[in-house]
Amino acid sequence: MARPLLSRPQLSDEVAAHLREAIMSGTLRPGQFVRLDAVAAELGVSVTPVREALLALRGEDMVELEPRRGFVVSPLSRQDVKDMFDLQADLAARLVGRAATLISDQQLDHVQQIADELARAEGHHELSTLEYEFHLLINKAAGSRKLARFLDMASRYTPARVYTGDPEWRVQVVADHTAIVAALRARDANAAREAVFRHVKDGEWRLLRHLDAVGMWTSPTG
Repeated sequence: MARPLLSRPQLSDEVAAHLREAIMSGTLRPGQFVRLDAVAAELGVSVTPVREALLALRGEDMVELEPRRGFVVSPLSRQDVKDMFDLQADLAARLVGRAATLISDQQLDHVQQIADELARAEGHHELSTLEYEFHLLINKAAGSRKLARFLDMASRYTPARVYTGDPEWRVQVVADHTAIVAALRARDANAAREAVFRHVKDGEWRLLRHLDAVGMWTSPTG
């Protein structure tokens, strides 16, 4: 059973993140109804933040509200997933290219520290937090707040548990981070963009492989 979220701030945001990951990982399928009571019981919360979360996800086209029936997961295709990653790859490449000319040695040392910590990390929470922080530090160094914000919004559709539970990803992410940091230290914007682009597209490949394996593109049962 999931850890209760009662003590966390912005509870509806936390519930929305949980549901977003469930949809993007194939735990919840297109056409499947989301039962408020079941989600509330799973997370140890009342139905109010669940309803608020679903209304927010409706605004993202993750779910639809059917009158007198409830919330249902919106259609999601392989092309939708590819489009999401294409957007992430483009934004991330733009930001890291800018960071290559702006990032300070002190900032780079911090990025390297996070990369080293991730290489030693264990467990979903630690891995996902460090992966997020690694890219956040680079994106902040690019000096493009709005572009970084758009990337942050796009990356929320990446289900972290698909990656942190994949031993192959753990090896690959260390190699990817090494290449990104090396390009930044060399102030090589092209190499940095290429390294980040490969990193994001590897994430796309791993997620599509997972979704294919769990039968994401078949009709929901029940």
